[in-house]
Amino acid sequence: MDNQNKNLIAATALSALVLIGWTYFFPPEQTAPVAPETATEQTATAEAPAAPAEADTAAAATLDTAAATGPAARRITIDTPALTGSISLSGGRIDDLSLKKYKETLADDSPLVRLLAPVDDPALNATPYYAVYGWAPAGGLDPALVPGPKTVWTAPATAKLTPATPLELSWDNGAGLVFHRTIAVDDDYLFTITQSVENKTGAPVRLAPYGIIARHGIPEGNRVYVLHEGAVRMSDGKLEEVKYKDITKLDPIEAEGQAELTQVTESGWTGFTDKYWMTTLAPIDGAFTSVVKYTANADLYQTEARLPVIEVAPGATGKAETRLFAGAKEWEAIRHYQNDVGIKGFIDSIDWGWFYFLTKPMFRLLHWLHGAIGNMGWAIIALTIIIKALVFPLARKSYISMAKMKELQPEMEALKERNKGNSAAMQKDMMELYKREKVNPAAGCLPILLQIPIFFSLYKVIYVTIELYHAPFIGWIRDLSAPDPSSILNLFGLLPFATPEPGSMFFMFSLGVLPILLGISMWFQQKLNPAPTDASQAMIFAWMPWIFMFMLGSFASGLVLYWIANNTITFLQQYTIMTMHGKRPELFDNIKSSFAKKTPADPKK
Repeated sequence: MDNQNKNLIAATALSALVLIGWTYFFPPEQTAPVAPETATEQTATAEAPAAPAEADTAAAATLDTAAATGPAARRITIDTPALTGSISLSGGRIDDLSLKKYKETLADDSPLVRLLAPVDDPALNATPYYAVYGWAPAGGLDPALVPGPKTVWTAPATAKLTPATPLELSWDNGAGLVFHRTIAVDDDYLFTITQSVENKTGAPVRLAPYGIIARHGIPEGNRVYVLHEGAVRMSDGKLEEVKYKDITKLDPIEAEGQAELTQVTESGWTGFTDKYWMTTLAPIDGAFTSVVKYTANADLYQTEARLPVIEVAPGATGKAETRLFAGAKEWEAIRHYQNDVGIKGFIDSIDWGWFYFLTKPMFRLLHWLHGAIGNMGWAIIALTIIIKALVFPLARKSYISMAKMKELQPEMEALKERNKGNSAAMQKDMMELYKREKVNPAAGCLPILLQIPIFFSLYKVIYVTIELYHAPFIGWIRDLSAPDPSSILNLFGLLPFATPEPGSMFFMFSLGVLPILLGISMWFQQKLNPAPTDASQAMIFAWMPWIFMFMLGSFASGLVLYWIANNTITFLQQYTIMTMHGKRPELFDNIKSSFAKKTPADPKK
């Protein structure tokens, strides 16, 4: 078998091994329904932080943060261009939030994606997940004198939270301390929470503001290695990610339970991130304590931002401001909050992966192309053309080398015949031939090897960025973040029966149009070269495109679309360049030979 086919088979086999490993460790997303929980399963709730380290001698009592149930807990409506929901006056919790721009499915009657949900929702369709704010007493202050997560706040009768009308809450402890909380929200996903306390007593008081994001259990569905889901935080420029399973393994801390505390001196943020959604606390003024915490008996995950203790003199007012991001991880919005609002490093809340140096610019280019073209599918094709243009110089050298290898084929065969039985001499003569003709026999592998990090980076972009969520392409492709919904099993919709759902073990046999086009494009690319003379290698070579077709068939449509475009451009480049150098690929002869009936060898010969 000539070196050209050896290189191609080696590169194809390497790609197959990479994709097999990728499919094993990073399986395609499976959609699993979230099972409703009963009210009795949701009684355990978040705990307020223990007394700050700066406290004097008295320790703060642990506060039960169970929400008040029943009609007494009035709710204030949230209505913005991006969000809808409500805030409970019990604790002033932000615990009911849905995203107006995103639905759970493509169905017209699909409910909106619900991000936050309260503990006492009688028609719960999500696990309890909410943000709560309060004050931790210090300096011997009685915990009963500060508002806790069950404190019922007061609000104006006509109160409604919109970008134009902040919500004003207040609570008087009846002992000289009056607490205020102002909640403002912008047009996207950023809340600004201003907490203040008036000291009308005759003595100074010490206390510390805090914010908590509490999550009861975790969303059901696959956890995959390609994407981080769990706690995420930025501490003075250092990004930290803690998966849900690792949160449950945190070392116990006295008075804290299973927790991890990190001191932030200049700037940072902390919260929970899912594939497309995120809830994050971002204190405005510098230093705070970032906490990740787990309560095993309640299966309760918490992230906290504990601000330093402040001392409020008699007649004075103490104040603290924090921001709360609760919404979709849209690149433009998050970049705006980083660059214009001042949440440092916020763009890294999107999981860019190991190849972030490729993933970030690749996404920015894809985002720009989408804005210019108006269709994400065509933007992916345009991105593929640009990537192929960037690596074209290397590909050109590779294809020229392949053409030269074809020219040298007669000399190589002569060398094999002359050095039959002497492999050392044959290798020496071959190397001298390559050196004299300036041919690199390994050059054919380089374009495919270069594609591997590009493939992984684009996979990351397509998998984690919400810009592809429910993004249509053409016709039946209505969601580029999901597998091709068509199926050969029902003749692409002509037969009236359902096919295996994405995520089932039989879905890989439910080949859609895009996976079939992928297999065909790989087969045509393969036919630019004659089949290997070795029978076993020829069989592997023949099956490779169809193995890839089944392997990649359950991947996101956007990724399969990229692979088809990449194969097509590679085919055209190779055919054109080799033809220009006098070695036109024998495409049709190679195709005919693959269908030709093989004559069995005579056993007597």
